[in-house]
Amino acid sequence: MIITRSPLRITLGGGGTDLPSYYREHEGSLVAAAIDKYVYVTVMRPFTPGIYLKYSQLEHVEAAADVRHPILREAIALLGFKTPQIEITTLADIPAGTGLGSSGSFTTALLKALYAHRMRLLHPRELAELACHIEIDRLGEPIGKQDPYIAAYGGITCFRFARDGTVQAEPLPLAVDTMFDLEDNLLLFFTGFSRSAGSILQDQKTRSEGHDRAMLENLHYVKELGMRGEKALRDGNAALFGELMHEHWEHKKRRSSGMTNPKIDEWYELGRRHGAIGGKLVGAGGGGFLLFYASDRNRLRHAMAKAGLEEVRFRFDFEGTKVVLS
Repeated sequence: MIITRSPLRITLGGGGTDLPSYYREHEGSLVAAAIDKYVYVTVMRPFTPGIYLKYSQLEHVEAAADVRHPILREAIALLGFKTPQIEITTLADIPAGTGLGSSGSFTTALLKALYAHRMRLLHPRELAELACHIEIDRLGEPIGKQDPYIAAYGGITCFRFARDGTVQAEPLPLAVDTMFDLEDNLLLFFTGFSRSAGSILQDQKTRSEGHDRAMLENLHYVKELGMRGEKALRDGNAALFGELMHEHWEHKKRRSSGMTNPKIDEWYELGRRHGAIGGKLVGAGGGGFLLFYASDRNRLRHAMAKAGLEEVRFRFDFEGTKVVLS
């Protein structure tokens, strides 16, 4: 039996510039952090032939082409199981559709498990690119490269996306005090809204490829804000980073009418009045988690709890996608 885990993530700046529709012409830049909430994948060889899949549904088929789950189907086909006899089970600490990059985490955990089952090693870069190949190239999803990369690498990592599709990844050099400051004062609250990011990301893709001026100017500015936030963290100025998060959210909302809703706006303003310097919805928008940087975290916690929002406490993950049992 092989068990792998892959971390979920929060984006700290530059989100949206990792989509091919943007970086192929303008290059992308962002900072993301892996957190200690995980997607788990178990792979084993059952006693009887066939493909046995256990996720939110159950499947038992004879060939990869018959698998209904698209990522599972493409990953199994990619490894070329000629006479499949495999059982795959998936679990997650947090459900999909909440903006924490679960699809990229699932794909990297799955590939890591399948390769370990075949007794083959994968470098984090190779793992991330294989995951991108499945989701972007084979399945045509309008997503970026951020999620598989931060899941594969872990840590608090700076990514640069070149026009030719290559990705440069390097750890963000933080003072220990700054890292602890972020872990203590970044607070994550579930809005209760789950959503598919597909429609928002498809709109961004279409408008970027159509050279929509407003969309491109927005993404250019968000990329610049991300780089300013990166510098603030390098300099140990976490409070400035919090202010830039607020500015980022104000610009991010303008990308799509589906980015937020009146209830989310109400909660965001409540947070700002009760100890949050800045914040944003994590992920493409429309629901999921509100992430705040707090100057008074206890006051913020009490206000959000009174409003009915559940907090998910987290620490950073510095291991990335890994085999936890083999």
